[in-house]
Amino acid sequence: MTSTGPLPRVLLVWDAPNMDMSLGSLLGARPTSAFRPRFDAVGRWLLDLAGPEAVAEACVFTNVVPGSTEVVRPWVEALRNVGFAVFAKPKVTEDSDIDDDMLRHIEMREQEGHLRHVVVASGDGRAFREPLEKLIEQHTDVTVIGFREYANFALNSETISFLDLEDIDGVFREPLPRMTLETLPDTGAWLPPFRSLRSLLDPRR
Repeated sequence: MTSTGPLPRVLLVWDAPNMDMSLGSLLGARPTSAFRPRFDAVGRWLLDLAGPEAVAEACVFTNVVPGSTEVVRPWVEALRNVGFAVFAKPKVTEDSDIDDDMLRHIEMREQEGHLRHVVVASGDGRAFREPLEKLIEQHTDVTVIGFREYANFALNSETISFLDLEDIDGVFREPLPRMTLETLPDTGAWLPPFRSLRSLLDPRR
């Protein structure tokens, strides 16, 4: 027996500027390849979440600083090659954020109907907490994925589910160096330097 009508949809929207900033803050430096998230692993996780009876849609929203297109293009093409749609917006002013674009896309899918689950990759509670809680009131499941250190709005919510990005299998090639003063073991721990001591000899810019 074949079903009729649109399939339910599981939608992932990824806030690239916020996730990049959070990861950089966590590492104390620009991420190397070992600490950049693998979107193929995120895609497999989303497909598993959706199951065979739902459409899985993955979208990355990003800003493009003028003059950086040659640097950004390989990343955008890699995302598209693993099945992600990319919404790219020029960063022409400080207000050229993509939060409203993410929310408009979620709203569009909700108005189409059959939106079963929304996954938001962002730690920006100011932009997303209220709209996501309203979705839950409309009986749409909501999960926030990100870093527990920067996702207090989701961790403190009574209705929004949270999943740490590092808990998704295969997303990072190596464990993130997440030791903080709040997570010290009783035996103590080393906190590595953010940069080489020899950098003190470099001329100041």
